Amino acid sequence: MEAQNSDGSSSPAGETDWGYPGDPWLTGDPDLYMGQSEDPRQTTDRARIERDLQMNRRDRETGLAFFGYEIFANAPSTFAPVTDIPVPTDYVVAPGDSISIQLYGKEPGRYNLTINRDGAINFPQLGPIVIAGLPFDEARELLRTRVAEQMIGTEASITLGQLRSIRVFVLGEVNQAGSFTVSSLSTVTNALLVSGGVSTRGSLRSVQLKRGGNLVATLDLYDLLLRGDNSADVRLQPGDVIFIPPVGQRVGISGQVLRPAIYELKGETTAGDLAMLAGGYTPSAYLEGARIARVDAYRERIQVDVDLRQTSGQGTRLMARDVLIVPSVLNRVDNVVGLTGHVLRPGPRQYQPGMRLTDLIGSAEDLKPMPDLAYVLIRRETGADRRVISLSADLGAALREPGGQENLKIEPRDQVRVFAIDGQRPGLDLLLDELRQQATAETGEPVVRISGRVRAAGEYPLEPGMHLSDLLRAGGALDEAAYAADAELTRYEVINGEYRQVGITNVNLSAVRRGDANADLELKPYDFLNVREVTDWREQETVSLLGEVKFPGEYPIRKGETLLSVLERAGGLTREAYSGGAVFTRERLRLQEQAQLDQLIERMESDVATLQLQKSALDPEQASNAILAGTAMLQQLRSAEPVGRLAMDLDRLLTADPSSEEDLVLEGGDNLLIPSIMQSVTVLGEVQSPASLLFERGLSIKDYLERSGGPTLRADKSRVYVVRANGQVMPPTSRLTSWFSRQDGGGLRPGDTIVVPANLDPIRPIPLWTSVSTIIYNLAVGAAAVNSF
Repeated sequence: MEAQNSDGSSSPAGETDWGYPGDPWLTGDPDLYMGQSEDPRQTTDRARIERDLQMNRRDRETGLAFFGYEIFANAPSTFAPVTDIPVPTDYVVAPGDSISIQLYGKEPGRYNLTINRDGAINFPQLGPIVIAGLPFDEARELLRTRVAEQMIGTEASITLGQLRSIRVFVLGEVNQAGSFTVSSLSTVTNALLVSGGVSTRGSLRSVQLKRGGNLVATLDLYDLLLRGDNSADVRLQPGDVIFIPPVGQRVGISGQVLRPAIYELKGETTAGDLAMLAGGYTPSAYLEGARIARVDAYRERIQVDVDLRQTSGQGTRLMARDVLIVPSVLNRVDNVVGLTGHVLRPGPRQYQPGMRLTDLIGSAEDLKPMPDLAYVLIRRETGADRRVISLSADLGAALREPGGQENLKIEPRDQVRVFAIDGQRPGLDLLLDELRQQATAETGEPVVRISGRVRAAGEYPLEPGMHLSDLLRAGGALDEAAYAADAELTRYEVINGEYRQVGITNVNLSAVRRGDANADLELKPYDFLNVREVTDWREQETVSLLGEVKFPGEYPIRKGETLLSVLERAGGLTREAYSGGAVFTRERLRLQEQAQLDQLIERMESDVATLQLQKSALDPEQASNAILAGTAMLQQLRSAEPVGRLAMDLDRLLTADPSSEEDLVLEGGDNLLIPSIMQSVTVLGEVQSPASLLFERGLSIKDYLERSGGPTLRADKSRVYVVRANGQVMPPTSRLTSWFSRQDGGGLRPGDTIVVPANLDPIRPIPLWTSVSTIIYNLAVGAAAVNSF
């Protein structure tokens, strides 16, 4: 595909000669064109730009649209259909036209008569009447006269009916050349719209109408598009030819004009003429900074500066392919101050000489609820190089005492930010980044830091003349756990430019807060103030006692308090309490179990993946069984819920000496659940029907297994174990194995759980898997115990 250049030559599409490559005004890349525009009004819809580029209605190098061609973008809707508009009186009737005649009076009637090839209409009662070639006004008067003379007492109302069609040719640089049938009232523009319009290779300024081989009219569509002048839009006749020659020289204009685009020249054109074609300048145009991007006679890209304020600049003659660029004034306002942050009406404010902080924020009612009045931050630009510094003020003090030193004087372009009391400091990082970018080896980074027991710990800008009290104010003041007597200041200094020395100083925090100037040290870059916590400070912690205690509920605890102490405060256990089934959970243990479970899942996933890779080297049946077993255990592990249960013998603890080391020291969030008397034994695992069975003294493990249907073929009878109601596990020892035949129940107690694990030996699992099956059952037992409350 080729594109037509301004000189009539052809070049590959997109390879045109406009301006400077990389200029944001002169790039065909939609991202650059949209993202770097100096005028936000020119940030047009990306989809429309892409569509224009695909349809060649926009220049790919400059990104500018070709002016005027968008009129042909849609179906002919710019002009009303010719059948719906009044017929002009000078319209010349011809064969094919229809005449509507309404008779009234002595002999009423209605006729719709078509002019035949002889140029006549066959009027009933009057015979043939020749009217072809007459203007419609004359034809109408002729018919009225004939009716009046030959039909005494009758009058006629005459209008044009269906008009004839004519065939014209649309040729040249059009989107669809050929022969078209149009109404006899059609004009040149009507025919162009019907034919699909002028292509971007065609001229809009010299549309030619030829009749019988002769040029009868030339239409400049710019007159119609820019001024609404259609006086040259002549009516067509049969056989007319509309010819679109190639486009002439083009120039472009971009920036602060109403219609940035590429325009076709007609004769000599100046920069001022082009600006008028583009609708004139916008209010933000920087006329003295205009420039022309040009390709000179040596095929080199050059730039010509043009001062469009001057007559000489406006009279600068343009050359083909020139692009006149009208930049915007700087996006900077010097007589404003900005107000942002935790305020009701953020935004710019007009600067007034002598303006102070309280002139910008008149009262706390101008702020959102719960503002931090103690620390208002001001970003200020100073000097000719507009270096940034930071200042802060106590707005509360300024409002109380407008004449005080806290009511800082505001300067033009200051940015004032108010924070909320919640300790958040949005926008502060941007200011810190600006300050760091200005840092030098001599000055260091103007940043200080506060941490520890303050409400808003973090990094803050180092203000000129900033002291410890200012840093405390920036940090949101001390919280209730702060050690207010003194604090630790860490200072970094570079000695003789050779090494960095760290010094640590204890500062008298109480004196600083009292306003002692000697204790309120001036800060330096990188200073770090750490406010320590009071000894043995801890947030209020509680534990929960639920179930069969006399006064169940949530109890606050002191540091080092034990379980027996809290049980005593709760009134001890009720008569219905089953202390042997106590369930004790701890959040720290739950988190540890979850972490171990996650590690176990990763190891299991690795084992299963290894088995799948080694499947071909193993017995196929055994490998498949092992993979299925491993996948099943993985699913069980992923669905397991750690509860953080701490197995304990509460009966033994209750009878122990209170001063002994057996008592349990509590942590915040601990839970003790005391069930009522239990009367069941649960059987889990590889049995025919896992269930909870009524406890009967004297029954053995074997008896309970038989009442559950007995072990399955996959059961590992040598590894049967018991989980006590208190969470303790009795392992599968020889003593436990002998319980199968003992008649005293083997020491089973109400609430115990008998677990029959699966026998994994036939499938030769990885050794870890045997332990995994036990872990799964133990987690299930613990979760069931907790969920029963």
